[in-house]
Amino acid sequence: MSDTIAVRVDRVSKGYSPEFQAVSSLSFEVKSSQCFGLLGPNGAGKSSLMRMLYNKTLRDRDEGTIEILGLDPAKDELAIKYVTGIVPQDDNLDVELDIENNLAIYGAFYGIPRKALKTKIGELLEFMELGEKRKSRVRELSGGMRRRLIIARALLNDPKLLLLDEPTTGLDPQVRHLIWDKLRLLKKQGVTMVLTTHYMDEAFQICDELLIMDKGKKVLEGVPARLIKDHIEGYVLEIITSNGEAFSYKGPARREQTRDRLLFYSNSAAELEGIAHQFKAGEFYLRQSNLEDVFLKTTGRSLHE
Repeated sequence: MSDTIAVRVDRVSKGYSPEFQAVSSLSFEVKSSQCFGLLGPNGAGKSSLMRMLYNKTLRDRDEGTIEILGLDPAKDELAIKYVTGIVPQDDNLDVELDIENNLAIYGAFYGIPRKALKTKIGELLEFMELGEKRKSRVRELSGGMRRRLIIARALLNDPKLLLLDEPTTGLDPQVRHLIWDKLRLLKKQGVTMVLTTHYMDEAFQICDELLIMDKGKKVLEGVPARLIKDHIEGYVLEIITSNGEAFSYKGPARREQTRDRLLFYSNSAAELEGIAHQFKAGEFYLRQSNLEDVFLKTTGRSLHE
């Protein structure tokens, strides 16, 4: 992995009113050929930050500096768009056109010669496993196919940087895993990626570095596996019965209460198994800790609250 910095964000803030600060003095760096993730719940400021990276007119920052491949979005928006690929959170495909024409019109904006563009479209449709649907209208596609088409569109200009805003939200697990596999392949080919997500498994699976956000601020940053190892106990017992709140426990395991769950954390699985024996089958779940547990410990709330 290169040590060259592809994206640099330094003390960036964006507010929409005195009472609401979407992004607050946020700083991070993304190395070339790395997948950098922004993990947090809806409303954490992930999409506001992402739009500041690629669209000055929609989300101009209040303060701080941003560099994208050495360029400033506030001054070099068009130049940045020529070297980046954008996968927005919203579906903005033309539903009346077929797949090939959606890509052909978009590719024309980059001045790609017609013959080269036709070849590129074919390659991308095969890469995203959409080759058999090339003549299908967008309105006939499933949600997963549309997301794959948007990713294919973002790759038309052979971008050095790919910005993905919640790329798999609302998709079934099979399609999500397919998209993850494609993103891993792109990373191996040297494409740098910045990705926003509220899925902790997505962040863990494909991100080399991760910044956990909440209410516009940085909570933690680092390698996903290291964040779990350094900031949370190894095992967690989830109590999923209404009787859990009344359960009395005075042992060493740490206790957390969320809106609908009682959780016990410990580095000893045996300690948690002893607690679990007091509940019926189906009332508890013993597992290894994950990024959502890290988020809960550091913010006091769940990623999905």
